[in-house]
Amino acid sequence: MRLIYLLLAISAVTLSPFQACLALPETTAELRPLSEHGKTTAEIVSRLKHQHFQRTSISLNDDLSATVYDRYLHELDKDRSYFLAADIAEFEPYRLRLDDAFKTGNLEPAFLIFNRYHQRLIERLNFLIAELDKGIDKLDLTKDESLIVDREEQPWIKSIDEMKQLWKKRLKNDVLNLKLSGKNTEKTQEMLDKRYGNQLTRLTQTKSEDAYRIYMNALTLSYDPHTQYFSPRATENFNIQMKLSLEGIGAMLQTEEEYTKVIRVIPAGPADKGCELKANDKIVSVGQDDKGELGEVSGWPLADVVAGSCCL
Repeated sequence: MRLIYLLLAISAVTLSPFQACLALPETTAELRPLSEHGKTTAEIVSRLKHQHFQRTSISLNDDLSATVYDRYLHELDKDRSYFLAADIAEFEPYRLRLDDAFKTGNLEPAFLIFNRYHQRLIERLNFLIAELDKGIDKLDLTKDESLIVDREEQPWIKSIDEMKQLWKKRLKNDVLNLKLSGKNTEKTQEMLDKRYGNQLTRLTQTKSEDAYRIYMNALTLSYDPHTQYFSPRATENFNIQMKLSLEGIGAMLQTEEEYTKVIRVIPAGPADKGCELKANDKIVSVGQDDKGELGEVSGWPLADVVAGSCCL
């Protein structure tokens, strides 16, 4: 009961739907904390200190700062595919300073790191789009190359050239996967153009609340894996997942990298009776009926995948 109480209490100090509507959308890539984030941070820190069941064994100190720092970087770039080693070296002084920043409500370290991540994401997508513009027939798919898919234990990338080599291999991997699924060159080009373009458009819609949510969860999850900060958007996604698992299509979904993944099909539900959706399936496009055009949804947030499909 303590964990449930803490989860709900932290959620309660976020923006109300009315306040969220009044918030001006960020139109630049440089995100800044919202005015209410300082008050919310103070509330979260206070509740973790005085009400969390781990309050006697965890203190907001340098050790916790290091844990939050590592978790935050992991949440942003788990596969070490965006940050450069130089970025990490620049961030390193914050490793033992985040505890002091939490105590004073200083969110500059969090947003500096997130903005760099956001910048690197945009750079990578622009690179992929530029490579596609040359035509996928220009890619040498006969070259003997290897691609490490799980880069979690790999060192941080040292240079822009090394970064480009990695992402060109990932582009080739995407091309090969589509070709192996039966898509011709023209259709593969079209689908990847749309996929990367959609992802880039989504990035321009990133809000300060998105950065703040990831950062605060790096703190709360360092206390306990079941203690989370729910932003208004995250609350909406949570409600969608609960609805899907109980009342909707009869499938539990979650976001995994750029895809929406089926975690479990509920027995006797619509998805189970349809016999087409299976656990571990990835949803890459959605439509409204048998003859309706399928829309690419790779890179979409879970709530948008559901909202955009109507039939889900």
